[in-house]
Amino acid sequence: MRINFALAMAILVMVSISVIARGAVQDTVLSQEQNPPRVVNTWFEKIQLRGYAQLRYNGLFETNPDLKCDQCDKSWGGDNGGFFFRRIRLIFYGQIHPQVYFYIQPDFASGGGNFAQIRDAYFDLAFDKKQEFRVRIGQSKVPFGFENLQSSSNRLPLDRNDGLNSAVPNERETGLFFYYAPQKIRERFRFLTSSGLKGSGDYGMFGLGIYNGQGPNQQDKNRNVHVVSRFTYPFEFSSGQILEASFQGYVGNYIVTRNNPASTDQVEFKDFRYGPTVVLYPQPFGLQAEFNWGKGPEYDPELDDVLESPLQGGYILANYRILKGKDVIIPFTRYHYYKGGKKFEIDATRHRVKELEVGFEWQPHRNFELVCMYTFSDRTAENSLNPSNRQKGSLLRLQAQVNF
Repeated sequence: MRINFALAMAILVMVSISVIARGAVQDTVLSQEQNPPRVVNTWFEKIQLRGYAQLRYNGLFETNPDLKCDQCDKSWGGDNGGFFFRRIRLIFYGQIHPQVYFYIQPDFASGGGNFAQIRDAYFDLAFDKKQEFRVRIGQSKVPFGFENLQSSSNRLPLDRNDGLNSAVPNERETGLFFYYAPQKIRERFRFLTSSGLKGSGDYGMFGLGIYNGQGPNQQDKNRNVHVVSRFTYPFEFSSGQILEASFQGYVGNYIVTRNNPASTDQVEFKDFRYGPTVVLYPQPFGLQAEFNWGKGPEYDPELDDVLESPLQGGYILANYRILKGKDVIIPFTRYHYYKGGKKFEIDATRHRVKELEVGFEWQPHRNFELVCMYTFSDRTAENSLNPSNRQKGSLLRLQAQVNF
């Protein structure tokens, strides 16, 4: 009888505990429904990290060691050579508030040496919950030109074209930029990059900005800001093909660095450009073309002086996207041309560029890319230190890129 009594008491206690626990759970659920707990995101849920690194070798089949392009790649030509880290970038970013987004990107392979430099440091302040209207504050890319805005991790040719890239050194400046795009168009911009179609990113359907105008990580030198504006629209057809058309322009004054810093000659010049862009995304065949015209400072070797001169330049690129299992292979060719000065070089160096590139990009998976590109180049770069300098040649260029 003692055993049966003990068993009965144990069952009674277990049933009582079960009833009490069930009632406590029901009370807790009811309490949570009436007063839901506040969800607090920790820092690692708001801040994310990604990046990429590019290792290059430019020394194969080089026909002219005096042919080089410092703006493009400092390991190309001259006494330089060997393996070269073109970029090592870490990107810290996150939506820290429903209407505040931040982005910081240092580069650990800047200026031809392995030292850190800030490339981007900005935050976006959205005026509405859909983030269709926003203002970007800090150092970021200037909305001028598709290829300038396109990340180096997405671009097919190893370097940007001289024609438009000479407009904004390192594509970046410090200032205020207003962007507007409907939510549907913002989603389309995201698709063009996430799908591997080599989009330029989301810089709004319409952009308007003011910036210092002397280059990234530089203070303004003349209390005269540059003004830039861009309109772009990615048309999507019933076939799924996407065609993006843009028009952009900027205006300002630029202070040129002269070879003789004690010179009393003119150092401030008008600086303005405008031009169109057309991009047919590779599905599978793609085309990309940009051109710009304007005026800016340029060295004149006959007068040994810097003058305000007309400029023009652009490029056309064709590519074809091949999907073979998990592999992506994109053969491409680009011809680019530039006639004008480069304001950020000594004496606003006079440039004449005609260059043809033929190559391919191979992606066995999203975390690795290999680019092989042959370059045929005819470049003139003249200033007071080198008033007669035209170089022709060709070379094979290789780049391995890791995305993480």
